[in-house]
Amino acid sequence: MTDHGSTEGSRPALAAAVELLTGRPPVLIDARHFMTGGVGRTHLVDSGVRFEVPAEGLMVTPSAVLIYEVQPPERRSFAPFQRLLSRHGVASLGTDASAWRAATEKNLMVERFAQHGIRHMETISLSRPSAQEAVAAFERLGRNVWARPVLGTCGNDVFHVTTPEQLHAAVGYYARSEQDWLISRDADNFNSDGLRHQFRVSVLDGRPVQACEHVQADPDAPCNEAQGAGCAPLPIGDLPAELGKLAVSATESMGLPFAGVDLAVENGGVVFEVNVHPMLGSVHPAESVAVPYVEAHLAML
Repeated sequence: MTDHGSTEGSRPALAAAVELLTGRPPVLIDARHFMTGGVGRTHLVDSGVRFEVPAEGLMVTPSAVLIYEVQPPERRSFAPFQRLLSRHGVASLGTDASAWRAATEKNLMVERFAQHGIRHMETISLSRPSAQEAVAAFERLGRNVWARPVLGTCGNDVFHVTTPEQLHAAVGYYARSEQDWLISRDADNFNSDGLRHQFRVSVLDGRPVQACEHVQADPDAPCNEAQGAGCAPLPIGDLPAELGKLAVSATESMGLPFAGVDLAVENGGVVFEVNVHPMLGSVHPAESVAVPYVEAHLAML
């Protein structure tokens, strides 16, 4: 079950993994049908929960439900459906709506980091701040910060702020777009070549299963593939052990069984964010995440 309007591209990798492991193609369902106001219907039957989408002639009672590629702005309207699946014991790793919310809304994510002692750069949440409040936060964090929206994806609407003028522009931008936002102290995460770099570690059931290194030539741009950063696969055995442990701890702090964690080695190792479901099918073979993810669902049956 994914948002069929998304262009992320994770769905084909998951579908291929299901067919590889079961010998049968999965039933593909558009998650939008089961969001608030959607046309999807659910019914309790002896064999579980039946999904129906009359307009598409779809009727299925799944043995397991793989949920992926639901974008951050849509997740609140998907939460009632997740709670229904959880309440009726449907086999899925994606039914904990509260864990999804904690990782999706970055102000809540930072609160979880603080509660669980997860190392991260000092962060201040802002909601329609006055100019004075924004300046005070900027000064407190050393006048070298990253501003990002509470709800965001792919590094969009993220700014490196080092001057009062840039701060003023960020305040105006988020006010016009009616977004709550945060600023975090810069991690000074540069490699020996002077390039920004960080790691993405995918964690499943308490262990790292995939890692890659992102390198960004533009020091003022997010270290994100969607923003032009390069991505190089890293054998999981080459990942520094402390980073692997930090990624696992960060995932557990959200209450998630599976996540993609962005982090850096600088400042003793710090976490930038936890992603509910990292994009699949870019530079990694499908078996590195998609297959273990499907296997984890099959193990629940």
